[in-house]
Amino acid sequence: MRLITFTDLNGFGIFPPKKNTELIPSWYKKTNSYINKVKEVIDPNGTTATIKKCIPVFDAMAAGYTLFTQTDIVVKQQEDGPYYFWPSGGGIEFHAVIQAPLHPMKNENPYPKIINPYGIKTPRSYSALFLPPLHNPNGIFTAMPGIVDTDKYSQAINFPFTLNDSNWEGTIPAGTPIVQVIPFKRESWVSKIGGKREINEHKEDVKLLNTKFFDKYKTLFWEKKVYN
Repeated sequence: MRLITFTDLNGFGIFPPKKNTELIPSWYKKTNSYINKVKEVIDPNGTTATIKKCIPVFDAMAAGYTLFTQTDIVVKQQEDGPYYFWPSGGGIEFHAVIQAPLHPMKNENPYPKIINPYGIKTPRSYSALFLPPLHNPNGIFTAMPGIVDTDKYSQAINFPFTLNDSNWEGTIPAGTPIVQVIPFKRESWVSKIGGKREINEHKEDVKLLNTKFFDKYKTLFWEKKVYN
C-alpha cells in the first residue's frame, strides 16, 4: 500500500483532507439500486438496475481524497465584477484574465485562486491529479483541473476556479469541497490500434458477460480500490 501525506504547511488548516469513500454524495445514497425497488429482468438486454449499480460511477466518486476551503468566502457583486471577502488566514489570490485569455472557463473577471494550506507528498514516481469532485459538484464554483508531480514538489498547491454563475452572490462556507486528489504512477505509454487478438479477447469477454443479468462488470472484472 502506498502512502500519501497531507501536511498543513501554513498553519491555518481547519478542515483536513478526507478520503472520498467518506464523502459519497447524498444523491447517490438516496438513489434506489433498482427502478421502483424491484430487481428484475426487462428483456434479454436490460434490467431494472439504476446508476447505483454502476461500479465505474462509484469508483470515480470514491477515488482518492478531497481538499476543502478553510474559511468562509463571501462573494459580492460590484460594478466591475465579483469581490471576495474572507477572514484572516487562507482566502483568495487572483490570476489576470490575460493569463488564460482563451480558456473555456473564462469569463470577463480575473481567475480567483483558493489558497490551500496543505502540501501533498506522494512516493517516488507518483503524481497527483486534481479535478472537480466527480459526480459531487459543490454547486457554486468549479476548480480548474491539473496534475502536479507531488513526489518532487513539496509546496502547498492553490486552485484557480470560476463561479458557475458569474453573477452569483453569497457565502462559500468553510469546508466546501474544492478538488478531488487522485494519486497515480507516472509511466510511459504507447498507443496502437487493436487487431485480431484484441477482437478475440472481446469475444471471450462477451461470452462471460452473457452468463449474467446483474452485476456483470462487478462480478467478472472489477477490482476493489483502497484509499485510507
